[in-house]
Amino acid sequence: GIENVMIGMAHRGRLNVLAHVLNKPYEIIFGEFQHAPNKELVPSEGSTGINYGWTGDVKYHLGADRKITEENIATTRVTLANNPSHLEFVGPVVDGFTRAAQDSRVERGYPVQDVSKAVTIIIHGDAAFPGQGIVAETLNLGNLRGYSTGGSIHIIANNRIGFTTETYDSRSTIYASDLAKGFEVPIVHVNGDDPEACLVAAYLAHEYRRRFHKDFLIDLVGYRRFGHNEMDEPMVTQPQLYKQIRAHETVRNLYAKELIAKGIVTEEESKQIEADVVGKLTEAYQKVEHLKVEEGDELIPPAYIESGLPPIETAVERQFLMKINEDLLDWPSEYSVNEKLARILKRRLDGFKEGGKIDWGHAETLAFATILADGIPIRLTGQDSERGTFAHRHIVLHDSNSDKIFSPLHELKEAKASFAVHNSPLSENAVLAFEYGYNIQAPETLVLWEAQFGDFANGAQVIFDQFISAGEAKWGQRSGLVVLLPHGYEGQGPEHSSARLERYLSLAAENNWTVANLSSAANYFLLLRRQAKMLSMKEVRPLILMTPKSLLRNPLASSDAKELSEGAFRPVIEQFLSKDEDKVERIVMCTGKVAIELQAKVADKDDLDWLHIVRVEEIYPYPMKETKEIFARFPNLKEVVWLQEEPKNMGSWRYIEPYIRESVNKEKINIQYVGRVARSSPAECLNLCDFG
Repeated sequence: GIENVMIGMAHRGRLNVLAHVLNKPYEIIFGEFQHAPNKELVPSEGSTGINYGWTGDVKYHLGADRKITEENIATTRVTLANNPSHLEFVGPVVDGFTRAAQDSRVERGYPVQDVSKAVTIIIHGDAAFPGQGIVAETLNLGNLRGYSTGGSIHIIANNRIGFTTETYDSRSTIYASDLAKGFEVPIVHVNGDDPEACLVAAYLAHEYRRRFHKDFLIDLVGYRRFGHNEMDEPMVTQPQLYKQIRAHETVRNLYAKELIAKGIVTEEESKQIEADVVGKLTEAYQKVEHLKVEEGDELIPPAYIESGLPPIETAVERQFLMKINEDLLDWPSEYSVNEKLARILKRRLDGFKEGGKIDWGHAETLAFATILADGIPIRLTGQDSERGTFAHRHIVLHDSNSDKIFSPLHELKEAKASFAVHNSPLSENAVLAFEYGYNIQAPETLVLWEAQFGDFANGAQVIFDQFISAGEAKWGQRSGLVVLLPHGYEGQGPEHSSARLERYLSLAAENNWTVANLSSAANYFLLLRRQAKMLSMKEVRPLILMTPKSLLRNPLASSDAKELSEGAFRPVIEQFLSKDEDKVERIVMCTGKVAIELQAKVADKDDLDWLHIVRVEEIYPYPMKETKEIFARFPNLKEVVWLQEEPKNMGSWRYIEPYIRESVNKEKINIQYVGRVARSSPAECLNLCDFG
């Protein structure tokens, strides 16, 4: 039977679902709205939880879990997802919950999916369903290999109005559900005044999904008896409609009359049922001031990391790396890989020879392989992620004679967990939301989402702002999701250059995530391994990673194999140009690709003993301890320069300047900015204008 029921919905009807589907006690709900003395019940407005790092959220955004056991045999977990006010965005998050609950990730190869283990139920609004584009994106995921959940059950709570907006102003179709017709989803319209018809529709939806493993939609047509919220008086904007509604009997009264007419209950019994319900509500309300937190109901506050992460072992023994490297290049004889590609990949055997180097794609593959060997599952998705946008990954190989595919990571004997890699549809919003949901439901899995170009993530801004960056502070919902955003100025123009690093830094606070911009393949290897190890730690947090484009094959960004087996992730990398620290008068700080370009510029110059270069690899949390120790070594330091390729109002400068001043901690040292002037557009379309 179904082990997990995952529900996503907005505010309309949410308290009803919490109380009667998830059995959240009435007194707890009343306590949240009445601001009960014991404020640890929820991390909501006014709660003492704010002292622990909570910002809280309004009550009808909070989710819940319930386990239902039938006759001590089967247990079903019902989950109502936390969600923001942004309508419909929780839908693909819940689909991610469901897919994660269906997947078995304990063996090598792709995860083994069982669609009977979990089901998604999404409750939509009648205005939001056709109005929000993420609904169409989510419906499009329904039959895709990487995202299918064996069918979702959609319910439109159709009030026939959107706040104060009439249907003729909110959609161009006859029915609110017509969008689903384009995806061949069966639709049943049912009258909300007929409870028994609603039950039949629900049964039909369940059976259809169980038999055919496809989506089903119920258009539950009803009305909103009161206003949109406590401040809305609908008689002002819909006077005629609300005259009819106020004269219309409630569902409860209509159904009671029907049952009485059929002789199923008497009028006295009907009245007694109503009195019993009112009595329970009254009793619950009176309990509010005496509420106590039950053991196990306490919310776990976010872990505030004051002095950095605890030591995490990330290096891998050289002999083991060499063995894995050889195994990854030992392909099944029945596959004929493209000759040109085969020659390129076989060069990776040279990486462990004297003078050999590990480039970016090679380091990533080795990181994935060693993480799998540690028993940690991996899921990687994004547009063209199997090959990599810049043809650097090739984690899935194609047989030239048959179009059959295989992944060397699936054949790896050392792997102790599954590896899923999928090219995503041309969507950022729903796909990123799905991956976030997958990671929340399967926290032991290293989940990575890759944008084709970094600024494509702009299309998923709601998911970054409302879920990934703030989910722990609002809901106690921890995530270890990795986001890969190709970033760098190479003359490709305004839309393919900047991953908008400044946006993620503007959201960075309270150790909510890590933001990094790396210049070393070894550091990438070690950071991925650190993130995988953190998944089981209380300090786990998302990783926002600016990834390279032109550096993918740049020898200066490649690394010696010993850095993978002897080193640890370095939040700061120094480039030494002087043997005498007393002579250093200027330190240039930078991050990412521009650091490699600067290294190339100074490589053939001999008179730079006055200069020291510092690469900030981990930008947030800012490596204060490391940079303070560096500055303290140079007694005659006069100037610190921040160098970046982004415009002055973008990139890291405005975020990092106060940290530099604090870490320098000397009044007479001049702090300068070098980079583009402030711009409205992030980049030019001329390669000559880019640093280099």
